[in-house]
Amino acid sequence: MTILNLKKKFKILPLLFVVACLNGTLVFAEVAKLTTAPDVPPAITRSKAETVVVNLTAEEYVGNLTKDVKYGFWSFGGTVPGPMARLRVGDSVEFHLSNAKGNTQPHNIDIHAVNGPGGGAAFTTVDPGEKKTFTFKAKAAGLYIYHCAAGSIVDHISNGMYGLVLVEPEGGLPKVDREYYVMESEFFASEPENGVASFDIQKGLDEHASHVVFNGKEGGLLGDNALKAKVGETVRIYFGNIGPNSISSFHIIGEVFDKVYNEGGFGGAIGKNIQTTLVPSAGATVVEFKVDAPGAYALVDHSIYRVAKGAIGHLVVEGKENPKVIRQGK
Repeated sequence: MTILNLKKKFKILPLLFVVACLNGTLVFAEVAKLTTAPDVPPAITRSKAETVVVNLTAEEYVGNLTKDVKYGFWSFGGTVPGPMARLRVGDSVEFHLSNAKGNTQPHNIDIHAVNGPGGGAAFTTVDPGEKKTFTFKAKAAGLYIYHCAAGSIVDHISNGMYGLVLVEPEGGLPKVDREYYVMESEFFASEPENGVASFDIQKGLDEHASHVVFNGKEGGLLGDNALKAKVGETVRIYFGNIGPNSISSFHIIGEVFDKVYNEGGFGGAIGKNIQTTLVPSAGATVVEFKVDAPGAYALVDHSIYRVAKGAIGHLVVEGKENPKVIRQGK
């Protein structure tokens, strides 16, 4: 019987597929929906843990770091940062990593949500044109970084191989109006050769970033890329900082974070009324806030000289003025 016929017979949802037939019993797995920043996968509605399949491909490509600078990126999924996955605590995750045939480097993945050797890197080093698979249990709820850990590691991270995985707690997270995926990263770009810049290891060793950006490029959260909201809505931002060297001082000018899930964990105390939150290199945080007045709110790394290197974005809020909250004059 074909999988199409099985779907018709058993009314399988589109996101499910057959993984095995054990002792005459069909076993199904959910395929994780991956999204590109700033989009976030939909909230998980199921009430119990399942087997979830995640498919990701390492891709090397040339793209714009700024409007004037092209860069030789290494990536997951052809974007920097890589796609975001959303799981539930207790899920068994079957992770498939492919390395595109045209790539020049072996790649792997270290997922900070994994308990085990190398966060999965020990099982996933894969040459161009090949594929590796490993399975892990998502034991702890939180927001986690993933990154490549192949070779000397520093070049794979510095060239763009990282992203976020969200592991929801049992019962999920409180509902909000908007959710966004934002990631800060440093680049150490050389002088361009044939119009394309590449990783300058000496700048990395000196910890002198040429660019510090949100969502993979200068202007990644500006203009048409700006985040959107309406007055009265509650916004949740899943924020990661890959570094690879510096701590981020994440701040939104004109907002106070109503809630901060410290260092991306869902099991501890929640910070309230926080102005700026520290996010370590290869760390993450989750912030929530209600927007009370219209206007453009700047997302920045408040280590403020980094704004000049690109660490600025906008949240554009539409709606009626709110003079009880803010107004000009008395």
